[in-house]
Amino acid sequence: MQDLAALTVVSVEHAVAAPYASAKLADAGARVIKVERPEGDFARGYDSLAAGNSAYFVWLNRGKEAIALDLKKAEDRRILAAMIDKADILIQNLGPGVMERLGFGIEALCERQPGLIACSISGYGSAGPRASQKAYDLLIQAESGLSAINGTEEGPARVGISVCDIAAGMTAYQAILEAVIGRLATGRGRHVEVSLYHAMADWMNVPYLQHRYGGKAPTRQGLRHPTIAPYGAFDCADGKTLLVAVQNDREWAKLCAVLGAPDMADDPAFATNAGRVKNRERTDGFVGARLAGLGREDAIALLSQAGIAIGRLSDMEDLVRHPQNRFVEVATPTGPLQLLAPGAAVAGEVRPALGKVPEIDEHGTALRREFGGAGTASPQDASVR
Repeated sequence: MQDLAALTVVSVEHAVAAPYASAKLADAGARVIKVERPEGDFARGYDSLAAGNSAYFVWLNRGKEAIALDLKKAEDRRILAAMIDKADILIQNLGPGVMERLGFGIEALCERQPGLIACSISGYGSAGPRASQKAYDLLIQAESGLSAINGTEEGPARVGISVCDIAAGMTAYQAILEAVIGRLATGRGRHVEVSLYHAMADWMNVPYLQHRYGGKAPTRQGLRHPTIAPYGAFDCADGKTLLVAVQNDREWAKLCAVLGAPDMADDPAFATNAGRVKNRERTDGFVGARLAGLGREDAIALLSQAGIAIGRLSDMEDLVRHPQNRFVEVATPTGPLQLLAPGAAVAGEVRPALGKVPEIDEHGTALRREFGGAGTASPQDASVR
C-alpha cells in the first residue's frame, strides 16, 4: 500500500486544506516535506486537546518531514529552491501572489521542470473579482450558500467541522493523483488550482440546480431532508433520538405496515414522496407518534425487520465507542494516539503504520544538510532558468 513511495512532495502549507492533501500522499508512501514558518504552522496552536497536541495538527500531519524556513531570507529560499528541484509534486496554500513575490512563480517553475506537478490552493482561485479576498472555512460556508441550507428554521449554523477546507483538500488530492496518472502517460506535469469556494460550490450543485432551474430555494431543515419524507429525527420513549429514512414509495408502504397502519400507504395524501413532503407535518406526526411509544433499540429492531433505514443520533462519546470504528495509531511529540482510520481500506491488506507527527523543524538539520549544499540555485534563478 506504499503506492506513491517513489514520489517526493514539497508542501509549503499551513492550516487544513493543503495539509489534508499532503497527509493523504504521505499515507500512500510519498516522501512529504512540510515547509513551515519559523514559528510553525499556526494550526499547531488551534488547541492542545489531543494529549497536549493540536487535534487538527495530529490528524493532518502524520508521516511528514518538517522544516521551518524563513522565506524572507535568501539562504532559506535557496534551500526551498533546491527541494523543489528534486520534487515530483509541489503544494502551496500561501496567500495570493506570495509564492511569486518570493521568487517561486508556479508557472515559471513548471516551465523549467516540465514533469513538476504543482497544486495551488486558495480561497477563491487566482482570477475573478474576489480572488484577493481572504478566506477561512466558515466564511466560505457563508459565501458558498452552504449556510443558507444548513441549520434550523430559527437560523443558519456552522457545519461542525471545517468542511470547506476538507472539500478543498480532497479535491486537491484527487487532482494531484489524476496529474500523477497523466504524467505516467505523457511525461509532463501540470499546475492545478483548487479553491475552497469552488470545491464547496461543486458540492452545492443539487440545491443550485433545484433553485436555478426548478425555482425552489431549499430551506434550513435541521435534522430533516429538504426533499424526502419521512427522512429525519424522531424522539423515542427512552428520550433517545432515532433518524428514519424512507427513500421510495415501496419503503413507505413497508413502514406503514410495520407501524400498524398499512392503509396510510394508499392514502393519496401520502402515497408519493411529493405528497409526503407537501404534508410533511402530518407524515412526520404519524411516524413520530408510533415511535414515541417505543424505546430506541426496540424501534430499531422493529424497523430493521422491515428493511427501513435508521441511524442513531450519536454524541462524541458514542463516536468513541462506535462498534464500526477502525483505528490507526500515530506517534506524536507527547506519545502515541489513536485516530479514526482513513475511510478507504484495501481488501485483504493490513494498512501500514502511519508516520509520526513532527515537531517544529524536527527534520530541519537533516534537510538543510541534504538540500543546502554549494551550488544550490537561488529562487530567482529557479524561476527563469
